[in-house]
Amino acid sequence: MEYEWIRSARKTMSLEVKQDGKVIVRTPMRCGRARVERFVREKQDWIIRVQQEMEQKVKEREERKENLPQWTREDYEHHQRLAGEVLQQRAAYFAQRMGVDYGRISVRDQKTRWGSCSAKGNLNFNWRLILAPEQVLDYVVVHELAHRREMNHSKRFWALVEAVLPDYQSRRRWLKENGDLLMSR
Repeated sequence: MEYEWIRSARKTMSLEVKQDGKVIVRTPMRCGRARVERFVREKQDWIIRVQQEMEQKVKEREERKENLPQWTREDYEHHQRLAGEVLQQRAAYFAQRMGVDYGRISVRDQKTRWGSCSAKGNLNFNWRLILAPEQVLDYVVVHELAHRREMNHSKRFWALVEAVLPDYQSRRRWLKENGDLLMSR
């Protein structure tokens, strides 16, 4: 079985199966090849099962993409304008609730990010959020506004998010499970 072997200053061995099926083994620096080979052999059934699950998810995702309606340039422009209006409104609403301020808001065509908050307090959002359920869009807005208090993802940061959106984890999960479909627009 093929795998990528990464050594680092860690104490344990771990396995990761990427979405594309690639296997990554992480080990302590002094771990020998024989030990790694044995570890991979012991986990081979699990690796194969996860690779098959990943392959099935990719197929399902591709089928969902094929069922998306085709858009014109005007459709994209309309959604981008609408996203700008809605994100401005939601940011103003939640900023007031959270007692934070922010600089400017930019709505962009990003391929990998849903939002960001700069050190100066400027907020950037992906226009594709307008395609998500409203509660998911709100989660991203609250997430970025929480960075106005905590510029990290510490327990304090997540407590700020949870104080506004007690069900943030289900909203976040929706985005992780369905976000790639939105990114394909």
